[in-house]
Amino acid sequence: MTTNQVLIGVGLILVLAVGSQILAGRLRIPALIVLLPVGFAAGVLIDDVDPEKLLGPAFSPLVSLAVAVILYDAGLGLEPARLKGHTRRVVVRLIWIGVLVTGLLGALLAAPLLGMSRQAAVMIGAILVVSGPTVVGPLLGFVRPKDRLQRILIWEGSLIDPVGGVVGALVYHGVVASSGHHLGSGTALFLASVGIGAAGGAVGTALLWVLFRVLRLGEVLGTTAQLAAVIGVAALCDVLRDDTGLIAAVVMGLAVANLPSFDVPARRPFFEALVSLILGLLFISISATVTPHSLRHVWLPALGLAAFLVLVVRPLVAAVSTLGTDLTREERGFIGWMAPRGIVAAATASTFSAGLVAKGIGGAAKILPATFVVIVATVTLYGLTASRVARRLGVVRPSRSRPLLVGGDRWVVDLGVALKAAGLEVLMWAGEEEQRERIRRAGVDLAPGELLGAATGGGAELEGITAVYFLTAEDDFNALAAALLRGSVEGAVHRLSAPADSHGVVAPFIGGEVLFAPDLTWQTFARRYEEGAAVLGRPAGDALLPGGDLLFLVRRDGRLDPVTEGSTPLPRPGDTAVLLAPGGRGSERPGQ
Repeated sequence: MTTNQVLIGVGLILVLAVGSQILAGRLRIPALIVLLPVGFAAGVLIDDVDPEKLLGPAFSPLVSLAVAVILYDAGLGLEPARLKGHTRRVVVRLIWIGVLVTGLLGALLAAPLLGMSRQAAVMIGAILVVSGPTVVGPLLGFVRPKDRLQRILIWEGSLIDPVGGVVGALVYHGVVASSGHHLGSGTALFLASVGIGAAGGAVGTALLWVLFRVLRLGEVLGTTAQLAAVIGVAALCDVLRDDTGLIAAVVMGLAVANLPSFDVPARRPFFEALVSLILGLLFISISATVTPHSLRHVWLPALGLAAFLVLVVRPLVAAVSTLGTDLTREERGFIGWMAPRGIVAAATASTFSAGLVAKGIGGAAKILPATFVVIVATVTLYGLTASRVARRLGVVRPSRSRPLLVGGDRWVVDLGVALKAAGLEVLMWAGEEEQRERIRRAGVDLAPGELLGAATGGGAELEGITAVYFLTAEDDFNALAAALLRGSVEGAVHRLSAPADSHGVVAPFIGGEVLFAPDLTWQTFARRYEEGAAVLGRPAGDALLPGGDLLFLVRRDGRLDPVTEGSTPLPRPGDTAVLLAPGGRGSERPGQ
């Protein structure tokens, strides 16, 4: 290809990747539903959009390294401390039972249905065991299932990708060697691959520790150093054994997010933007390699294979994996209806099918187009039905707001009580034991101590939290914590305004969402409480008490709208107004 063709091809792939994601966001559907057909159509209509011609033999290894970055980011969001009891048991079972059952049954059906050899059928069975956070995460973001279900499915998707990648590599080498490893040798090779990946992850973790604890890199260099370390370690592991870099990437992400000795200045928004871009580029590129000719005799039987995986295999795996646990029947049903195939299936199919075709394995040319059809079918089916199924089963998180209030002064606790009385599920957190005891006595749920630390340290999102309000007496803490936590919750992160004469180093100068009227600082609340003021709730239709200030409106449907420095929400019939009312703290209890 000429230089101009390469420039046009790369530019088009980038524009199509980002444009598809923007369109999906406007249509409020998962991006994969748009990315896959757009990539396929681009490959058919535009000759320059052909990554195998653009990149040549570098395409497959670049795909593998890109997937490693995605899995590292997924590992940053995994917290083993939250995976305990029956939840841990279900995740472990979903992985090993899912790999065995899906691989075996998928291979048994693929051979007669797709008309391929036993070796090619075993290969596609191994490829289709994976799911992945790249597809599960966005779908769960639309569905909003209960916290435990979301945790189970995110963990399964994040761990089954590297396991499935290693299994696929072992099957590929076995097929190429035409030896079909015995159980003992296959197990030994699998354990060797896991060992290489785990060792690579340990080396990468040690490298990051040196970079951050010894060299003390700043935020910008620290972020790029993580990226370089992940790619470098994954590349080295893949040289030693195929796809072991995926295991190393997940191990590194887990270690960075969970080891107490790490203080990683990660730019989380940068990683999120990078992963989003990588996903778009990969799906457009791999979809563009599938031709209409390759689909002509494959698409209908591949749809039959997808239906078998969705309607028979996944429900069977879910039923066996949840047997004897405390999951409800509805939760088991939803797990049985969530197994989309994603980027790792596409990447391994693209990599392994070319090698098997070159070796003359019968039916190997059908592996990539059949995998493409299964990915499109499962993503589309689950993307269009998962939300409806979750609502029918009653496993969706309540649409009502679930705020987290940070602070434990009397007025903050009264605010939590008033919001709870208005029907919201309120969480509170405070650092001092006296304040924590005040929260307990008020009957408001106390958030676990590690909750904020995990989020500000670049870990997982605060599951189920819709907004965070920093209401402590320390203006700088409020400002810095709000800046760190921004992007870790579904909604906004707000803080109290700093007074005009504040001696804070940061608070008077940092941006962000500021709560309430500008004069309602912590000092104002403390002073007015000493004068007998109270935080209370009352129907929004009632007249505002003289001298009172509106703080929040709890909408009839359970949404929470705060008064901010720049806007004041307008009350509607059925809303509850939460006010700072003057005097008479015993005359009306909060929430009345």
